[in-house]
Amino acid sequence: MNEYLDERVLQLAEYILDNQTTIRATAAAFNIPKSTVHHDLSVKLKYLNYPLFLKVKHLLDENFSIKHIHGGESTKHKYEQLKREINNNDEIEFTNIL
Repeated sequence: MNEYLDERVLQLAEYILDNQTTIRATAAAFNIPKSTVHHDLSVKLKYLNYPLFLKVKHLLDENFSIKHIHGGESTKHKYEQLKREINNNDEIEFTNIL
């Protein structure tokens, strides 16, 4: 592999382990696509540094196993926020009538 790409793969691996982030957050931090981060960490890293790959794989597996919980929480918060906005709008409209 290219020396630059090798360095990027190792930087991604260190970042995701140090910060305990997700692929999405890591991609945002490095301003690269999620698919690139995923490919670098799940395919290329295995050949560059296998022990580091195992640590990253463990973290990614852990993130994958709890993602349905985070999705449910996000949906719950979304609808709670919508409910608050609707209630606030009703109060504003009511005060405008008086």
